[in-house]
Amino acid sequence: MTAVKKGPVSKSGDARCRQCRREGVKMYLKGTRCYSKKCAIEKRNYPPGMHGQGMQKKTTEYAHQLREKQKMKRTYRVLERPFRNYVDEALRRKGVTGENILSLLETRLDNVIYRLNLGASRAQARQLVSHRHFLVNGKRVDIPSYQVRVGDTISVHDNSRKLGPMLESLRGMGRRIPEWLTFDANALVGKIVAVPTRDMIDTDVAEQLIVEYYSR
Repeated sequence: MTAVKKGPVSKSGDARCRQCRREGVKMYLKGTRCYSKKCAIEKRNYPPGMHGQGMQKKTTEYAHQLREKQKMKRTYRVLERPFRNYVDEALRRKGVTGENILSLLETRLDNVIYRLNLGASRAQARQLVSHRHFLVNGKRVDIPSYQVRVGDTISVHDNSRKLGPMLESLRGMGRRIPEWLTFDANALVGKIVAVPTRDMIDTDVAEQLIVEYYSR
């Protein structure tokens, strides 16, 4: 049985709780802790650092755009270069660019595992995928950024059905599974039934500001 380690600290060196405080919103980066009284942003909803409480928030248009970009990147655990690739792909697609970005991020395999409550956080889901615990359409996939499509089925490998972190997440999280997914908790099988639209995505971000940031 593969042990699941705690997810990595971001490239910037910030711990996950500090990232939520920096953005001023709960991004649910630490699984069950985010739903408890231990959540840092519940107790200290101001930027980290010795001057955090007295810090004046920037109000420039660029500052707002940058913060929204950072918020989305940190929420989905994506670094700058692949994030920019998602923006470029969203621009090539028909429809609203900001909504396209969100749809692309939502249909990453690691995010789908998180949305199905098979991982307590996106970081944990990413690690579970990397350790080859899941099948897509019957084939093992170990690439967290793998893009799922409508009609794809995601199942837990037979050897991983009793994996502790996964079972703990299923028992303890209870997040609402979005309507673009279905999940059979007994068979541990999920299915993509629709392309996620903005009204199906609960991510607290102003995606249009991100489009404006990259359009400068």
